[in-house]
Amino acid sequence: MSSESVILLETVNFAAEKHRYQRRKDAEQTPYINHPIGVARILSHEGGITDIEVLQAALLHDTVEDTDTSIGELQAIFGQTVARIVQEVTDDKALSKQERKRQQVEHAPHASQQAKLVKLADKLYNLRDLNRCTPTAWHFFCTAVLEEICGCAPVERTLSTTQRTSSQLDTTVVSIGANIGQHPCGMLLTPCRV
Repeated sequence: MSSESVILLETVNFAAEKHRYQRRKDAEQTPYINHPIGVARILSHEGGITDIEVLQAALLHDTVEDTDTSIGELQAIFGQTVARIVQEVTDDKALSKQERKRQQVEHAPHASQQAKLVKLADKLYNLRDLNRCTPTAWHFFCTAVLEEICGCAPVERTLSTTQRTSSQLDTTVVSIGANIGQHPCGMLLTPCRV
């Protein structure tokens, strides 16, 4: 077994232990660990991401926010880079939900490319998960984050369905994965600043 496989298995095990009693808020109350595994899978299978630290951060992206895990613990076990990426995508739970969402939109364009990948895959997973039972206006928030991450404005401003937003995120994740260091939204979105 390759060393990267061992590293990923250790990361999955850590995340599974930390999320072991948590459930998603869907009707089936699926195990929470399905979410970070799904986020990492989107990055690897759909985005073509092979950066082991990005995949680790995807698996760990909710551990600090939703469990008793600290950034220091992640740094000690998984290293500085993984801990930094997780910190970049972690919300401050001491703030109101509205303030956390506002800060996500505000901080998105300043995040590292690695953190943007994790955040986009996270939003895409959530959109797909919510496609069958979308709360009102949820996709508008996701669109705002997408605009800030990419530094672009959608070609069509009338996003009326989660499926449309999900499709844009699908393309953006693949685009970012294929164009590290380039503007990620060139094909799908019209740049308003680069």
